[in-house]
Amino acid sequence: MAARLNLFGDPTTTAAKAAKHFGAASQTILQESTLPPETQKLVVLRASQINGDGYATDVWSKNAAHAGESATRINLVAAWRESTVFTDAERAALQVAEEGTRIADAGGGVTDRAWADAAEHYDEDQLSDLVMLIALINATNRMAVIVDQRGGDYEPGRAG
Repeated sequence: MAARLNLFGDPTTTAAKAAKHFGAASQTILQESTLPPETQKLVVLRASQINGDGYATDVWSKNAAHAGESATRINLVAAWRESTVFTDAERAALQVAEEGTRIADAGGGVTDRAWADAAEHYDEDQLSDLVMLIALINATNRMAVIVDQRGGDYEPGRAG
């Protein structure tokens, strides 16, 4: 099934130009941040799962595997609280990602406790990058869900 719309179809459109900037911002975080790459992939995968974005879930699970992440950890991201395979730092980042993704559901957004837990493991620059990464993946997920972009055909290594 084809997506309803290809936001990148005509590079001269306003949407395609904006999406290009959006992608560049995401790549800046993914490539230049000192936030561990494994943590980045776990965070974007979990947000994509929560948002029901099949395309991004496909992309980030395959990219994580392509980067050497174990199948066990990839498969357990959705149940990270009930799993023993994540570090305390990763768990703190996943908590912030979940609360930041579920803003409408949680009412208060990211709790002080979740933030404090993350601040125990990451410096201010890494926390800033985490916030940007969560915001960018949530916006990206929403675009893909709105246009009904489906997952399954992604070739590893094309994004992130």
